[in-house]
Amino acid sequence: MTAGIDEVGRGCLSGPVVSSSVILPDSFSHDLITDSKKLSKKKREIAYGVIMDNALHVGIGYSYPAEIDEINILQATFRSMFRSIDELGIIPEMLLVDGDKFPGYQNIPFKCIIKGDSKIPSISAASIIAKVTRDRFMENLSMDYPEYLWEKNSGYGTKDHMNAIENHGLTEHHRRSFCSRFIKGNSIF
Repeated sequence: MTAGIDEVGRGCLSGPVVSSSVILPDSFSHDLITDSKKLSKKKREIAYGVIMDNALHVGIGYSYPAEIDEINILQATFRSMFRSIDELGIIPEMLLVDGDKFPGYQNIPFKCIIKGDSKIPSISAASIIAKVTRDRFMENLSMDYPEYLWEKNSGYGTKDHMNAIENHGLTEHHRRSFCSRFIKGNSIF
């Protein structure tokens, strides 16, 4: 069995980086299974349901801001990918990873595929699962922190999000290493 792997949230100022690993049936095909960035939110939600109903195995892994700040975003992304593989419940025979970097995991053969999320259905499915999972996470978090508008910006550095940081400071959900311009000495404003 081959697992497709993708992540979302690497460039955000807040929230986790989320990775997903997905194993699809060999014969599986669906028009909505494509790069998550090419789908509207509504279509991603529909595709998420289709994947969850049809996938043989789905794993989701997170790396939160404290870990991102401690080990850097690339290493945290790898950790979230490893966690998503572990969550599959089986050891895949092969990993197909979106992008050009992956250090390998548990001696499982792997192949990095640039723009794999638009070429390989299992990677496309992983991109959709990761995106919907992270968006839902940020929407829920936004209920406790409405001033940051995470339900709209998903933690990315939009003008409104940057203004909210200026006006309200950073939260425990912000990545300090990404928001260093808002940190003066030991104080955060």
